[in-house]
Amino acid sequence: MILSGFPRRSETFALNELIALDRLGALGPIFATKPGDGTALQPGAERLLGRVKLLPPADAEAQADVVVACVKQTTVRALHGYFAHRPAEVAERAARRLGVPFGFSVHALDARKVESDELGRRARAAACVVACNPDVARDIAEAGGQAEVLPHGVDLGRFAPTAAPANGVLRVLAVGRLVEKKGFATLIRALEDLGRPVACRIVGDGPERPHLAELVRRLGLSGSVELPGAMTHDELPGEYRAADVVVAPSVRDSRGDRDGLPNVVLEALASGRAVVGSDVGALGSALTHGTTGLLVEPGDDRALRRALLALADRPVLRARLGAAGRRLVERDYEQTRCGERLRDHMVRCYG
Repeated sequence: MILSGFPRRSETFALNELIALDRLGALGPIFATKPGDGTALQPGAERLLGRVKLLPPADAEAQADVVVACVKQTTVRALHGYFAHRPAEVAERAARRLGVPFGFSVHALDARKVESDELGRRARAAACVVACNPDVARDIAEAGGQAEVLPHGVDLGRFAPTAAPANGVLRVLAVGRLVEKKGFATLIRALEDLGRPVACRIVGDGPERPHLAELVRRLGLSGSVELPGAMTHDELPGEYRAADVVVAPSVRDSRGDRDGLPNVVLEALASGRAVVGSDVGALGSALTHGTTGLLVEPGDDRALRRALLALADRPVLRARLGAAGRRLVERDYEQTRCGERLRDHMVRCYG
């Protein structure tokens, strides 16, 4: 398996999927094309960290040289790039020299880091292309390739339903990197003049933090909105337990980037919480409006405010959405079964 930076706190989907493959006996040597982000490790990272070989800071051909030298005497049957850009390029180059098939997974931004013609050529040359959501699978199709949609799973033990707090304050949670495409500015604007007692926590860190903090101050929301920083999966379950509503206000950013299906949505559904999400990317593949969540137009703070008011005034609706969301993830997104589906697909593709 050839990764990008590893470990990275924001890429829990990668860590969890690799752990699942490892437990199923399907994971061989692991390479990273660049270092991790140096932040606190997510739980479970230590299982893989000692096995990851960091490739030198060089071009794809030189990195492929190192991969070839490391695995040529092993029984590795295929090379899989975990992202569509540099990891997939290194996997293809090394696999060609080793005489084994290659493939790659595609998630969101990585597909848009490759020119469309090259992405299509790479997908057609690959024995296995995995898309984690329908939105990014469409990117592959538009480039002239084909991908199997196999979603990431969620740990149903770590993220489990609990009784929601009941103290008269609507407790809102949002989680993610503080970047434009997450749409947290829309959430902050939606909370202005909500007309209900509200306490909002936006968990994460990133380059948008100063802008978001200034927006909170300017709108007079300093007593209602907190930016507590980034957290690991050791801490996040407590944040979901303390929330009434989880919001994923994603937007298409100024560069055209967008979320696929953020893991926070699956974690919130697994935690039995009502979720409000933007109808962008693949959020609609998990959030069916009025059944497993509420969908609003991306960037529309007034629509988001209306959704929050509906949930503030209807605790029965919150409970119904939360219960339906939990049933959905139990059926379609349980981590071990998702890992088994990925392993079985790779076995079929790679022989």
